[in-house]
Amino acid sequence: MIERYETVGVTPCGCPLDENDVISQRVPIMGTPTYKYNRKSLRLKHYDYSSEGYYFITIVAQNREHLFGEIVDGVMGLNVAGLMVEELWHDIPNDFKHVKLHEFIIMPNHIHFIIEIVGVPLVGTLDMQTKIINNIQSKRATTRDAPTVGDVIGVFKSKTTNQYIKMVKNNTLPPFNKRIWQRNYYEHIIRDENDYTRIAEYIINNRLSWELDRLNT
Repeated sequence: MIERYETVGVTPCGCPLDENDVISQRVPIMGTPTYKYNRKSLRLKHYDYSSEGYYFITIVAQNREHLFGEIVDGVMGLNVAGLMVEELWHDIPNDFKHVKLHEFIIMPNHIHFIIEIVGVPLVGTLDMQTKIINNIQSKRATTRDAPTVGDVIGVFKSKTTNQYIKMVKNNTLPPFNKRIWQRNYYEHIIRDENDYTRIAEYIINNRLSWELDRLNT
């Protein structure tokens, strides 16, 4: 029997896990898995994150601070930092031509969104063994046409952090403690249309369930 695997950095309802309950192993979708918790990478081993597909991403503010605004009566009021983050999120396709944006929401201390990567194969037709040898010899990663999810998140975090620093220096925003984002991020590979619909609805309605959100501290 062929087992299918999913990334388990989010709960079945699509909500992000607690920061200290990071699950990094691969578990079968069928059956009752035994989870092992640690603080290592959330990435799914051997999965090509530049391959075509949809990805549900959650990025949390450092220490879960409310940096981006507040929710009042189910309405999210973005502050200056929140508006900046929103603008730079919409700017992602300008940096990555193979990335399309879908559902998106900014919460007081985290953001949820779905991105689509239009798959482009690795450059060249070398087999894996040759690629590994070439990588060792050149000490450089294999060139990709399509970005990985990590590439997209890394650039987004960097640009928002740099802009935040500029806004602190010109007294638009107050100083922050070391970084504005947590070191890692949560990601879920969307498997099918039902999975997409469930996650999209969760993102759209997230403001309405803020009082019950595990990230609401």
